Amino acid sequence: MKTALIQQKFYGTKENTLQKTTTKITQAAQNGAELIVLQELHQTEYFCQYEESSFFSYADSFKEDVAFWSKIAKTNNIVLVTSLFEKRAAGLYHNTAVVFEKDGSVAGKYRKMHIPDDPGFYEKFYFTPGDLGFEPIETSIGKLGVLICWDQWYPEAARIMTLKGAQLLIYPTAIGWLNEDSQEEKQRQLESWITIQRSHAIANAVPVLSCNRVGFEPDPSGTLEGVYFWGNSFICGAQGEILAHAKHHNEEILYAILDHARTKEVRDIWPFLRDRRIERYDCLLKRYCDT
Repeated sequence: MKTALIQQKFYGTKENTLQKTTTKITQAAQNGAELIVLQELHQTEYFCQYEESSFFSYADSFKEDVAFWSKIAKTNNIVLVTSLFEKRAAGLYHNTAVVFEKDGSVAGKYRKMHIPDDPGFYEKFYFTPGDLGFEPIETSIGKLGVLICWDQWYPEAARIMTLKGAQLLIYPTAIGWLNEDSQEEKQRQLESWITIQRSHAIANAVPVLSCNRVGFEPDPSGTLEGVYFWGNSFICGAQGEILAHAKHHNEEILYAILDHARTKEVRDIWPFLRDRRIERYDCLLKRYCDT
């Protein structure tokens, strides 16, 4: 199965960005990609750099956005992973990945579970934590364990998706550097981000696809300079081996070939799921094991 990640920047308006994204999707589909993954909140700028209630209006078009990407998936005959701002009710919003089948139908959706709140990434102001659980989405190309950005730091999320049968772990992402950090700190952050996700692949013996933004987006509030999204989208195999890796500053369509049979081979060699001591893991259900 050929997969494609679309790493791109924001083009100033939603309309311009949609045009660029759809062009890249068509190109990837024409190059044989059956599964195409878009980055986190790919329709607009990353608006979570500061708290501003007017941005909630971006979620008003959720139903129209779903209809738009449904048409794109059907036209290109692809399984498409999108990342949308969902308005559920007034005052209740989610950071939601919607997955479309090749015929344009909605295969399923996932609402981001872990919500960060850090300088430049004030997502708790905008998003209610997901309530759909960690449920793989069944598609014609396999069961997809779709998670979103901050979820990628949590081994529990990757493990549960795998235990429920996910054959791939997919992370639409918007993460980058603040210029206030030193070059050494920036490098440590990037290496940690790559390492933790490759570790999920190894521990669960499943491929991981991580699709990140690229480009600089200023902070409209002027509190910080802005975020330099670090790109580095990548696809790794079931042993954590890098199959494809994008640059930190380029827009790029990143391709890789994945084979579900390879996952079985790896699990037969390294049966981590077999040897789990599930009767000894009660402590994982506590915030901290001090009692």
